[in-house]
Amino acid sequence: MNMHIFQVESNKVLPHVGSILIASPLLYDYHFARTVVLMVTHDREGSMGIVMNKDFRYHITLNQLVPDLHSVPSIPVYKGGPVGRDTLFFIHTLKDLNGAINLGNGLYLNGDFNELQNYILEGNPIEGNIRFFAGYAGWEHEQLEREIEDNSWFTGVTDKHLLLDYNYKRLWQASMFTLGNSYALWAKYPQYPSCN
Repeated sequence: MNMHIFQVESNKVLPHVGSILIASPLLYDYHFARTVVLMVTHDREGSMGIVMNKDFRYHITLNQLVPDLHSVPSIPVYKGGPVGRDTLFFIHTLKDLNGAINLGNGLYLNGDFNELQNYILEGNPIEGNIRFFAGYAGWEHEQLEREIEDNSWFTGVTDKHLLLDYNYKRLWQASMFTLGNSYALWAKYPQYPSCN
């Protein structure tokens, strides 16, 4: 029997802006276990990303944070990472939004919030087009490279439909499957094996 299939090894691909990081099934860090992180910067200064699949224990809505939006249907705010939880980020597909940063693959970061607010108030679709996050994930210079070398992260290709349309609770497993057959086994690995 090939025992190599039981070893979790990173694909050792370095991330770039717009790629995703997929946490190893053996990464048990409270903030990053089973996470998918969309990279928004990666350069000599360090790296920054938005965790795409974590919610707050006590759900937060954009309507609570922005009083002008109290009349629209509830818009969830997800946990973008452990750093800067007082900062709001939004990932979206609105290419014409002023000030939006192009992440590639049809995704954009932030932009003119007043314009976005008008977009929402006019009744335009949110689902599948925009997700809001409080906080972000950050790494110092070469820290992320070391974590990839230590098999904590796999680098994947962004699929905007998975990130914005898909059920965020199943995003980690779906992202693992996109890495190919050698990772499919690990996509089914239980989060708490001792409970099985």
